[in-house]
Order: sequence, then C-alpha cells, then structure tokens
Amino acid sequence: MGKYKLTWRDLSWDDFKTYLFALFKAFVPKKKINNLDELEEFIQTKSAWVTQVTLYGYLKTRMGTRYVLHFENDKFMGSVNLAKWNMYAVALQDLIFFTFSNLKVNFNYQDMNNAKEIFFKILDDETSNNMPSDIIEEAKRNFNERIKTINWDTHYNDLPFNPSALSLYKWAPIADELKELDRKIVLNSVILKWDVVKKEFKERIKF
Repeated sequence: MGKYKLTWRDLSWDDFKTYLFALFKAFVPKKKINNLDELEEFIQTKSAWVTQVTLYGYLKTRMGTRYVLHFENDKFMGSVNLAKWNMYAVALQDLIFFTFSNLKVNFNYQDMNNAKEIFFKILDDETSNNMPSDIIEEAKRNFNERIKTINWDTHYNDLPFNPSALSLYKWAPIADELKELDRKIVLNSVILKWDVVKKEFKERIKF
C-alpha cells in the first residue's frame, strides 16, 4: 500500500498506473506461483489492487466533478485512509482463505498453519507503510476468529469474497443514504474485481 499520505496528485497517478497495468497485463507473460513466497506476493499485491480500484473507483463515481476538491480536505483524506486499511485487512483474509482452500482441494495441500503465518507476516510488513497498529491488531483478532469456522474443503467455492465486498459498503466515506442506494452496485463491483483475481490465480498456480 502507499508509503505516504495520499493527495489528489498521488491518487490520480496511482489510478493511472493501476488502469494502465490492467490494460497491458494480458500481453505480459504471467509467472507461475510455485511456492509460498510467491503466493504471499500474489496475495498482498492483488488484495491491495482490489482495495484501491474499488474504493477509489466508487469515490470517483459517486462524487463526480467534486472528486478533486475532496482530496484537498485533510479530514476526508483521513476517512479515505481509514477505509483503505480496513478494507485491505479484510481483502487479505478473503484471498488467503480462498487460495488455501483451493490448494487443499485441487493440490492436496495440507499445512493450513501457513495461511496464518502469511497473513500475520503481510500485516507486520505493512507497519513500514504506516498501516495503523490498531487496525493490524483488530485484523489479527478477526482472522483468528474466522479461521475457526473455515471449511477448507468448500470455502473457495462458497462466496469467499463477500466479507471484503461488504467492507467497501461499510467503510467507504460516502453518506449512508447514498450507500444504501448503491448497495447492489457496490457489492457487485468488488466481486467482479475478485473474479479477475480468481482467474489469474487459476492460470498461475503450480504447487
């Protein structure tokens, strides 16, 4: 995630790079995911991508021409950063549970303890990017609770990304009455981005 406080200039450049990458990535040979280190990188980068694209895309769509002005407001930017980190924490969990469930079913992978190790390592690494410590600690607690109820044999095929879709709806700094009108569109936008990630995972995984 970002290593500095976001401004409008930074945000527009990040968005441009994100969409430019998406435009050309089909032409770039995709490296296979062969080990846990490569899986960790995939989980981190794709979770960040889904978080940024869906959050900033929703804000731009809802605010229209006022979008630029809002990003000069420090209070609003604080709300955006709060939303970003909370959504990212849930996105990481969703993708970790999805990938490890998929590995168990399709590759007979058995060591599920590595799911927790990867999640905690990614969060600890994000301290250098100014991820708030209270969000990190809450994310770890939430992970420990969620993992207790995961059915690894079915989870990857049982609406695995609903929590992160709901987190955009919860955390986006948009008025509640507007979010209620947008609920279906907001949730679908996140699921569609995850569909892209799922397709890439299927193409790249080689355990």
